[in-house]
Amino acid sequence: MSINKRLALLFAAVFLLSVYSGDTAFAAPSGNLIPGLNVNIDAGSGTTGASNTITVILLLTVLSLAPSFLILMTSFTRIVIVMGFVRTSLGTQQMPPNQVLIGLSLFLTLFIMSPTLGQINDTALQPFLKGEMNQTAALQQASLPVKEFMWKHTRPKDLKLFLDYTKADAPTGYEDTPLTALVPAFAISELKTAFQMGFMIFIPFLVIDMIIASALMAMGMMMLPPVMISLPFKILLFILVDGWYLVVKSLLLSYST
Repeated sequence: MSINKRLALLFAAVFLLSVYSGDTAFAAPSGNLIPGLNVNIDAGSGTTGASNTITVILLLTVLSLAPSFLILMTSFTRIVIVMGFVRTSLGTQQMPPNQVLIGLSLFLTLFIMSPTLGQINDTALQPFLKGEMNQTAALQQASLPVKEFMWKHTRPKDLKLFLDYTKADAPTGYEDTPLTALVPAFAISELKTAFQMGFMIFIPFLVIDMIIASALMAMGMMMLPPVMISLPFKILLFILVDGWYLVVKSLLLSYST
């Protein structure tokens, strides 16, 4: 061992001995350097504290389920499925990326749902913030515009399926329709409509694939993938007809009735 290493070990040993022996030069201060931290959550007393705690738990639960509400109670489901069909029919793999499709679907959802959101703001949110309405009345009032939107775009057959399962009476309107039956009925109605639109989108691109495959087979190019040759033609056709404009226009018109 070299002299420098021996000196370093010696100084380290002297330092440790001086600290643990209570030497005034190296002794640790008697006070606590880190102050204590006490966190107390006062839940109140009686039924008021328990009510506030339950309200906070319910609020956190609603926030955690907000993505499900967005998907199942708005136009987001139909829009994002149709956008996925467009990308699949083009055969462009990950173009446009998922982030772009979801972002576009989200903003189209906000655009389509803006009248409904405006009604919720005017009839429920603002009166609740001004203290003119309690939480229960505000939630009940806010559900009416959403029910009206879903009622307009739900097939009676789908709604009847869930009402018959629960043996509930046939509702006279969207006001007395339970959300437990209206939400899944609206969801499967949106799925059917989205798949119908996706089928119509697939047809022209399927024709191009068949033409390219027949041409390659006629020329004896059996080993050349037809998808590789048809992809530029499908993109060209989509650009010439302004495909994104037509798709978005069809989505907007599907909610205008």
